[in-house]
Amino acid sequence: MNFVVIAIFLLTKETVMATATGIRTGFTNALRIQESFTASLERKALRWLAQRMPPWVNSDHLTALGFAAQLGAGATFAAARWNRSGLVAAIACIALNWFGDSLDGTVARLRNRQRPRYGFYVDHMVDSFGASAMMAGLAISGFADWRIAAAMLVAFLLLSIEAYLATYTLGSFRLSYGKFGPTEIRLLLIAGCIRLMISPYVRLAGHNYRLFDIGGAAAAAGMLGMCLISAVAHTRALYRQEKL
Repeated sequence: MNFVVIAIFLLTKETVMATATGIRTGFTNALRIQESFTASLERKALRWLAQRMPPWVNSDHLTALGFAAQLGAGATFAAARWNRSGLVAAIACIALNWFGDSLDGTVARLRNRQRPRYGFYVDHMVDSFGASAMMAGLAISGFADWRIAAAMLVAFLLLSIEAYLATYTLGSFRLSYGKFGPTEIRLLLIAGCIRLMISPYVRLAGHNYRLFDIGGAAAAAGMLGMCLISAVAHTRALYRQEKL
């Protein structure tokens, strides 16, 4: 038994050391692709904000703010089950999430304080946990069926995995698909929250449906479709580059 424990310890140690060595060498920044509707205006706004950010506020503070805001959005969605004023707080959290999540990288680049590996890893791990919290809150809220919320989360994570693998294998990181990116999704969420304050239902073909069930199903299908299209395109590109 002791021999097994020692062997596992040594193997784990070797794996960690090999991983750490791999992280330190051979890293190249990926090409960022951002072609959404709001991309040009957003870049100008973020640069303006970054230039006026107090020196004591750094990119880590902004990342933490964006993460806390996304957790807050999940909590306020859940609270809106009992009081719709929670939707106002959810809108504020979504806006704060945009501020922190979008501005952290701009501040780092403007101040020449980039940490591309650390920033990429932390930012997208935070996004994954934050999206999980938000979808959990939406499922609790009753404004969307929990299965729809789960489908959106699964589709988001699959699309994220595809984007991260493409970043590693092709050297390009796509932030938008079909003119839609994170900012457009936030704007749609805010519009949906405003509509929920009036009524959580929409009438289609003579039947009442929950607004977020319709919107969530469309969002899940769209993200899954983009994931499949990108996966096929990237598989073909890699196959051409690495023919036997």
